[in-house]
Amino acid sequence: MSDTHANSVAFVRTEQVPPSPPPFQTSGPVKWAKDNLFSTPLYTLLTIVAAYFIYVILANTLPWILNGVWSTSSLAECREVLDGVSGGCFSVLTERWNQLLFGFTYPSEEYWRPTLAFILLFAAAAPVLFYKLPRKLLIITGLFPFVAYYLIWGGTIFTPILALVGFVAGYFVYQRFVAGSFAAGFFGGVAAALVVWNIGGMLIPENANENAMLLAVPSRDLGGFMLNMMLGVTCVSLSVPLGIALALGRQSDMPLIKWICVVFIEFIRGVPLITLLFVASVMLAYFFPPESTTDLFLRVVIMITMFSSAYIAEVIRGGLAALPRGQYEAADSLGLDYPQAMRLIILPQALKISIPGIVNIAVGLFKDTTLVSVISMFDILGMIRGPILASTEWNGVYWELLGFAALLFFVVCYGISQYSQWLERQLATDHR
Repeated sequence: MSDTHANSVAFVRTEQVPPSPPPFQTSGPVKWAKDNLFSTPLYTLLTIVAAYFIYVILANTLPWILNGVWSTSSLAECREVLDGVSGGCFSVLTERWNQLLFGFTYPSEEYWRPTLAFILLFAAAAPVLFYKLPRKLLIITGLFPFVAYYLIWGGTIFTPILALVGFVAGYFVYQRFVAGSFAAGFFGGVAAALVVWNIGGMLIPENANENAMLLAVPSRDLGGFMLNMMLGVTCVSLSVPLGIALALGRQSDMPLIKWICVVFIEFIRGVPLITLLFVASVMLAYFFPPESTTDLFLRVVIMITMFSSAYIAEVIRGGLAALPRGQYEAADSLGLDYPQAMRLIILPQALKISIPGIVNIAVGLFKDTTLVSVISMFDILGMIRGPILASTEWNGVYWELLGFAALLFFVVCYGISQYSQWLERQLATDHR
């Protein structure tokens, strides 16, 4: 009787049954393709058309890449090796890579110097780009411009040290007087830096470069993609703070400051960049003292920085205008003065709104550095159109060289774009 009763008791499972995998049609690649590529008849048609164009492009491009030649010394030898078969002559890249990256006059035994400066760039940019890193690392960022200058240009080490001392003196004077007046602190800092530079410049001996540890390389020897990177990094770094100052000046209550900024912004935005580059090449030297020798690289940096800062100023002004009036009133209610309100409340929010526009200008500016080839600066495009294609060995090679240049610019611009999207997600606190 007890056995019968025991057998009639329902079995209660003590462990949960593992879930069964979903049907193949409702998960994985099949589900993704159904939802994104074939969800409607129109999407299906567009997917088929796009797949056909991709097939046509790859069918003509892949054989040209896979059959490419990498080990010849001239275009004629490439054609002999290919013997009528479709293929690229990539030997020009292995033969002239140093000219494409560093120019044709930068000393080959000194290539390690700009390479080291490029590696240090990531260490210097990290504390600025990733705000969660310790703030103490900003010391590396502050020292990087002077270290990079010494590595790339070489010469006497007293030049970057003097520049650093001038900036430090200007910063301390600014900190001393900014509490009383922002304008007094700013102009006092600039004056202190100029005094240090002028006094220190007289103390540096004229033959200092002859006994320098690193070989002095003049600016005219810079070239290749290195020149594009130097112009892009330098001009973007300088144009962002200058654009912020112009945007704040355009909103100033002081008529003189406001109209100076308005005229500057509207004039620069109304002139093509190539015109400003010709001005930098021909006329800008006349604005410096007669005894000074301002090289072309510095003049180009000045003009490109002015050009990009005018556009960045308008982007930031849009971010300032997008903030509600209550943010300004909140700063006033806390008893903050103008510099404190801008630094702690207004600008952080305005810059967050302006990130897409600033990144768009930065990407365009980096690509526009190729325009310096029209004023006889041999950047990567200047090298391709000049010394490389002018040589008898590689006259007629176009797709390989231009494709390599396009790949380098794409990698840099895509990296900037991906970082901006990551930063927007990190700062999107209002949507969490």
